[in-house]
Amino acid sequence: MPRTGTGSIARSGRRIGALLIDYLAATIIATGFLGYDQFALPSEAGLTMFAPMAVFAVLQILFIPTAGGSPGHRILGMRLVRLDGGWVGLWRPIVRTLLLVIVIPAVVFDADQRGLHDKATGLVLIRA
Repeated sequence: MPRTGTGSIARSGRRIGALLIDYLAATIIATGFLGYDQFALPSEAGLTMFAPMAVFAVLQILFIPTAGGSPGHRILGMRLVRLDGGWVGLWRPIVRTLLLVIVIPAVVFDADQRGLHDKATGLVLIRA
């Protein structure tokens, strides 16, 4: 893969920006459609306190195989591809998202800046 430009591995600034866009979108959707109240006490919120994370996961799982990346990825000029160039399929976005929600696999990365969630699924986030 090229070191810079189109097709190069996306760096952490873009990744973090995309994550913020996606989580903000998920929070807005959860607030508007699922009754999520970010100011409610945990005892009052019940299961709705997990609504933004659930919406975030659904966005990831739906958009990665259909659009090549989450809305945040696409807005910031990135896309997810398999290392061998094939279609990402359905199971890879599910496993990647579950690992991303756990957080630790996403913050542990190698010299190529590929997180464990990407390495485990054979995906790479590149600049489009």
